[in-house]
Amino acid sequence: MIARENFIDRLKGHAPLPGESPDMARDNFSAMYTGYQEKNLPEPEQVRIRDDLFAYWIRTPASKDRRVMLFFHGGGFSVGSTKDHLGLIAGLAHAADAAVFSIDYRLAPEHRFPAALEDATAAYRFLLEQGYDHRSLVPAGISAGGTLAIGLLLAVRDAGIQLPAAAIAMSPAVDMLFSGDSVERNRNLDWIPPERLHAIREVYLAGSDPRNPLASPVYADLSGLPPLLVQAGTHEVLLDDITRFAEKAQICGVPLTYERYQGMFHCWQVFIRDVAEAGEAIIHAGEFVKKHIP
Repeated sequence: MIARENFIDRLKGHAPLPGESPDMARDNFSAMYTGYQEKNLPEPEQVRIRDDLFAYWIRTPASKDRRVMLFFHGGGFSVGSTKDHLGLIAGLAHAADAAVFSIDYRLAPEHRFPAALEDATAAYRFLLEQGYDHRSLVPAGISAGGTLAIGLLLAVRDAGIQLPAAAIAMSPAVDMLFSGDSVERNRNLDWIPPERLHAIREVYLAGSDPRNPLASPVYADLSGLPPLLVQAGTHEVLLDDITRFAEKAQICGVPLTYERYQGMFHCWQVFIRDVAEAGEAIIHAGEFVKKHIP
């Protein structure tokens, strides 16, 4: 394993820069994330949901189609893809004995809020239309994808659609105002600079209200949601926002499992090859899925 401080410094060198073109930012992000993946990962099977929306089935020998994770990648709503997160996805599939259905939702700035959430909801509806029981589905996501997993629950609940068995949010961005004290307190401990957070808000929301519950679920009525696993690292700039969301979920009666990983940084779960705690977090996520889809 790489020394933690050195590893964070390496990641900081790959953080998206202000003024980068969308294509350059996506290429750089993809090169970084894929560079940390394990080798010999499963080959994704592409599925067309719409002409502009594709998803991918990822299965391991342990995967069971009666247990499906609907996965949303990270990347601040403007970069990222299934390919970038394939190591994490395969790890989740193995840990949960599940098939994973990962979507490449539309990205900002070409497609602003709520396009990504609309795509997440379309993918959930697609699985239901394909005959999957809602009780066999667990939406899961990391970073922006964690935000989408929670937003999907809210959108599905409010539309009167049957809710999934449970959901998982890893390092989610739950407040687009990024108002927690940890944004500055953990500035030097995390690899995502506060300036990047504010750029995400401007690019993704493009003038939409940052307190819109579907963009910032910390402002939502969370009552009636299914069991939820939330993971955060104590060195994340988003820690205080995530903790505030977890406290509100408990007040609203959500069956919540909130895991705080000591010394962990944003999206540490992606770096399973180099960070021991990534494997621990993935195993816990798999156990959570198996608990709620026996």
